[in-house]
Amino acid sequence: MRRRLLVLPMLLGVMFAGLLTGSPATAIINGTFDGTGHPNVGGLVSPTQYGDGTWLYCSGTLISPTVFLTAAHCATEGERVGVTFDSDYEAGDKVYYGTFHADPLYPDNTSDVHDLAVVVLEKPAQGITPAQLPEAGSLSNLPGTQRFTSVGYGAYEVTNDPGGHRYLYDDRRMVATGELNSINKTWLRISGNPSTGNGGTCYGDSGGPNFLGTTNIVAATTVTGDAICRSTNVVYRLDTESARAFLGQFVVLP
Repeated sequence: MRRRLLVLPMLLGVMFAGLLTGSPATAIINGTFDGTGHPNVGGLVSPTQYGDGTWLYCSGTLISPTVFLTAAHCATEGERVGVTFDSDYEAGDKVYYGTFHADPLYPDNTSDVHDLAVVVLEKPAQGITPAQLPEAGSLSNLPGTQRFTSVGYGAYEVTNDPGGHRYLYDDRRMVATGELNSINKTWLRISGNPSTGNGGTCYGDSGGPNFLGTTNIVAATTVTGDAICRSTNVVYRLDTESARAFLGQFVVLP
């Protein structure tokens, strides 16, 4: 298995991706290899060369044949970026290219940061069924027992070595489930605590989906969490008026 180690200060120096009020956007911890489970979940391919020549630095979801949903902090407006849907990515695997478009209101205040973006692909993604978006306001009254399925290409393990925490990456699509902790106007907070049987996101999962239960509905996108990816995933709701105002420019909304 390919393994990479990144020390936290190095990661933050390489890319802003995943920072919100000092916390990281979050990789799948306490999860399993996704394989063919979520073929509509992909990763943004970095042009920077690391070890084996790859680095998937953010995650996201195909929501139409030509529209890939991710986070605004993952790239810059108008940038040409690459997207792969391979579950175990290596240099030379299929990459789709497109133009990055961020919500123009990003970054706003912490009550609604507008941390959404899409990549409009130059060619439709072939053979992949897009994920669905939630209906307006449909997440407001979720039960406390509601579970979510988080998917992404981020760090799969955090070690605590003498030199500090290290984050392990292997460019594989991972999946974990977690239970709802709390909800407000724009955020869902989902438990990623392995001691309670939950798993969640970490560095590199920014922009990735949090599916409602076992459905194909993307309830929210990953934005941030605790510094060592052990407690809470803080994810951005997609059923809100502000999220729908942006996304409605690119796809037909339910």
